[in-house]
Amino acid sequence: MSHVDLMAGPPPTHLPVDPCAAELEGGAAAVDVVRRTPASPFAWAALAQEARDGGADDVTVYAYSRVGYHRSLDMLRRNGWKGHGPVPWEHEPNRGFLRCLALLALSARAIGEGDEWDRCSEFLRDSSATAYAELLG
Repeated sequence: MSHVDLMAGPPPTHLPVDPCAAELEGGAAAVDVVRRTPASPFAWAALAQEARDGGADDVTVYAYSRVGYHRSLDMLRRNGWKGHGPVPWEHEPNRGFLRCLALLALSARAIGEGDEWDRCSEFLRDSSATAYAELLG
């Protein structure tokens, strides 16, 4: 008889490779990648980061990261995620989601959305302590 650990949490979610990540690393413009592949968390994360780095209004960064976050949730659910559990930073295809979540937290805080900052930063920490340390720490 095998032992089942009833206290164990859900298994880690590992998203499939997002081809947009390679396009972006190859120098493709984030806005062009979003136009071609609007479901890509990597593309939205890149667009939000580019806006933030370029001094865009925090509301713009918030909007881009929120779209990426919601596209990510869709992708997570399609890949077996049940609304909680680890989404490891160490699995590179998860980084689009984790970056969107971090940028959403940061931009929420910047526009005075304290409750959303709390929720998103906690969600990031619960998903991946490594991502939290890397992106918010």
